Amino acid sequence: MLYGVIAVVLSYLLGSISFSIVIAKWVKGIDIRQHGSGNAGATNTLRVLGKGPGILVFLLDIAKGIAAVWIGHCLSDNGWIPVLCGLAAIVGHNWPIWFRFKGGKGIATTVGVIATLAFVPALCAGLIAILTIVLTRYVSLGSLLFAALTPLFISIFYFSVPLLSASLLICLFAFVRHKTNIVKLLQGTENKLGAKKGS
Repeated sequence: MLYGVIAVVLSYLLGSISFSIVIAKWVKGIDIRQHGSGNAGATNTLRVLGKGPGILVFLLDIAKGIAAVWIGHCLSDNGWIPVLCGLAAIVGHNWPIWFRFKGGKGIATTVGVIATLAFVPALCAGLIAILTIVLTRYVSLGSLLFAALTPLFISIFYFSVPLLSASLLICLFAFVRHKTNIVKLLQGTENKLGAKKGS
């Protein structure tokens, strides 16, 4: 039990490392949360700093989701602990203790967590999300579809109570964090991928 608690706390602290904030500070000496959309994530990093930093942030955010799940596997044989560690990393990304609890929206970290816990459901939801982004250029729409479809595919391909519970909670996180994007999508004012910042 103690090791499980330690694993979850470590995962939260790892998730709280906001690579978009760190890299933006290192590359341009800026707080990414004060530029572009104001979000501390890969998409805003792409818009503000360019493709290289944006891709790097995306990969690092995925990596910390993967690492969190493996921390759970290494420190506990309880099936709930890796799932809780993944959730903790996403919570850390969204509300990072190191950066005054103002972080990103957690989608890249969610990809890392879900892909590690349930690869086939993540792949199915991810392919649909990517196709949606390619066709519409709305990253937020693809992200929301990924979050919404993951519980469905887990139910079909990889059902387990801990995993389904976590995926539903992750879906809720995603929709709460994207509430302004949802409003913009409905109004037709959401920024498209490739659009210049502020456009």
